[in-house]
Amino acid sequence: MSFEDRALAAQSNGRESAFALDEVFFSRTDTRGVITAGNAVFSRVAKHPLEELLGAPHKIIRHPDMPRAVFQILWDTINAGGTVGAYVKNRAKDGSYYWVFAVVTPCDGGYLSARIKPTSPLFKTVVQEYATLRQAEQAEELNPSASAARLLARLKELGFATYNDFAGHALAEELLARDVGLNRPACPRLAAHREMHSTAGQLFEETEALVQEFESMRTIPHNLRVIASRIEPAGGPVTVLSQNYSAMSRDMSNWFEAHVWGKDSNFRAIKGTVTAATFVEGLARILTECARQLEQEGTVAAVDIPHEQGILNQLTEEQFGKARRSLQDIRFEADRIQKACQTLHRHFMALTTTRVLCKIECARLGNVGESLNSIIDELGVFQDRISTRLEQITELSTALASEEG
Repeated sequence: MSFEDRALAAQSNGRESAFALDEVFFSRTDTRGVITAGNAVFSRVAKHPLEELLGAPHKIIRHPDMPRAVFQILWDTINAGGTVGAYVKNRAKDGSYYWVFAVVTPCDGGYLSARIKPTSPLFKTVVQEYATLRQAEQAEELNPSASAARLLARLKELGFATYNDFAGHALAEELLARDVGLNRPACPRLAAHREMHSTAGQLFEETEALVQEFESMRTIPHNLRVIASRIEPAGGPVTVLSQNYSAMSRDMSNWFEAHVWGKDSNFRAIKGTVTAATFVEGLARILTECARQLEQEGTVAAVDIPHEQGILNQLTEEQFGKARRSLQDIRFEADRIQKACQTLHRHFMALTTTRVLCKIECARLGNVGESLNSIIDELGVFQDRISTRLEQITELSTALASEEG
């Protein structure tokens, strides 16, 4: 950088390189991150001639305020063949800055990054979080991996189970805020996906509550069996019934662990599936706008516009295809959840029958059966609560299956 350039950069520090809310810009790189294409908006906002950007490493626009964690997560994701979204603060050639929400996706020969102007309330939170994380990186000399772990832990505190969950939510929020800022109707597909995400979140919370209910009642059947064996002869009717109840509840708990809360269960998968559908829907929309932006710009020196439009159109088609498949997956999983709830309801009907028989036998035992009665009543309370949870989960999964996306 020349003396004049350094002087200009010093004057521009802290000043924003503005661009319009309706503008979308993109750059394409090879697998090493070297810029191979871009559009006129990218060149104008970065304040580099496009010819100067082509062949330069993409980090030419990196701002020192950016936490290293973000780039660690970004590269880990795209190197694994995934798409990713992130808030990024960039630096223009004259030292001014500009914030973007960037979506990055693999393409033939490298990666494509498309950017929009962030304006949602979430953006303000991210700016504060980035500043805190960057200070920690410098004060504690965190390497990129350690910083990425710190960021992921913080996102969990903010309610996002994974980075992808955060990125999908953020992209939807930014696009919907953009529609408001441009005084145009909200994209109905994105609004529907956001509603689906909310429903899936409630479904997940209800399932976690159901787990707690199961854990709370786990020891009661055992206590019932022990007390029954003490107050009647071995092999007596209450003892046999309580043993049956214990065996049935254990089988149901094992089934629940395998099919509902297990590592690969449909309950666990549903929220991630909705997040993926939301993200690809938003990404497809941004790519569509990128293609339109190129068309409006017309001829750009050093860039083959028809070729770049072809890449954008192909990527858009792929993302819309992924969105359709994700929506089908959501409905399929929601249907499976409904069937799982039906199975659990059948289990509970059998447990209820056994519990009623136990109460009848306790009544026949008279006063000695009172201690058993209190435990059986406690079981009844738990069963009622679990049945209520199952009904709520069934309603949520039905709503999820019927929501349009």
